[in-house]
Amino acid sequence: MTTDLADTGIRAGTRRGKTERRRDTWVPYAFISPFYVLYVLFMIGPIVVAVWLSFCSWVGLGAPHWVGLRNYRLLATDVSFHRAMANTGYYVLVCMLVVVPAALLVAQALNTRGLRVRDLWRTAYFLPTVVSPIVIALVFGLLFDQRFGLVNSAAHALFGTGGVDWLGDPTLAKVTIGLLMLWRWTGYLAVFFLAGLQNIPRELYEAAALDGAGRLRSFTAVTLPALRPVTSFVAVTSFIAAAQIFDEPYLLTGGGPAESTMSVAMFIYRAAFQRQQFGYAAAAGVVLFLIVFAVSQLLNRLLGIGRVS
Repeated sequence: MTTDLADTGIRAGTRRGKTERRRDTWVPYAFISPFYVLYVLFMIGPIVVAVWLSFCSWVGLGAPHWVGLRNYRLLATDVSFHRAMANTGYYVLVCMLVVVPAALLVAQALNTRGLRVRDLWRTAYFLPTVVSPIVIALVFGLLFDQRFGLVNSAAHALFGTGGVDWLGDPTLAKVTIGLLMLWRWTGYLAVFFLAGLQNIPRELYEAAALDGAGRLRSFTAVTLPALRPVTSFVAVTSFIAAAQIFDEPYLLTGGGPAESTMSVAMFIYRAAFQRQQFGYAAAAGVVLFLIVFAVSQLLNRLLGIGRVS
């Protein structure tokens, strides 16, 4: 009798142990499950729907009609889409070749030892980041207005020229948007570079100085290699942001003149919400996503993000 009770107790204890082990296994997943539920609902779900919708024709009401690859074939011959791709490529080049180097130089200047009112300068450079894009577009619209703009007034006073149609000329409109990107994004990117610069040990610069290195040599031999992870991060995130640019051309020029400043994001917006071609817009979005994903992965490999030195 005593043996039977002992065996029963052992089996009950074993069952409790298995139950507790199973509970210990699924309880952590229960705590993190809200993230995965939200991720599927708001990330994976929309992506799947967008890919499926890109093979359909839909005006926003009723049931989508399956059309296969027709939307993609139309994109391949759509002159407006090709123009939007070229404009987006221009914005990417401006960001990568102008804005990112300018942000590095600004961060280097703000990190200079003995700089007076350093906090004021940092605030001034970061201020455009927190200003509403609508306000920025209004200010730049006033600055570059053909008749009453401050830029034309200054050019007339200094050089006797003026009346330049900055926002009406296709080439100058792109230049204006490039200047807006430079003014708006430089301070934000400089924050990342400044954080990286402040983490570089001073001993490295002192050792370089003992070897006879000047400022330029110290910058190329010490600063740039030490900033490689930060530079990689800034380059990839800047590329993604520039490839999806929408606010600046939409608010400043509306994509004109003659679609000379229209980005791919604006093309998607027009196709979906102005022409109710949601399937066509989804196809353009899928193409943009694939290009951004592929180029981002290529930049990751070239710049060595995540690679241990």
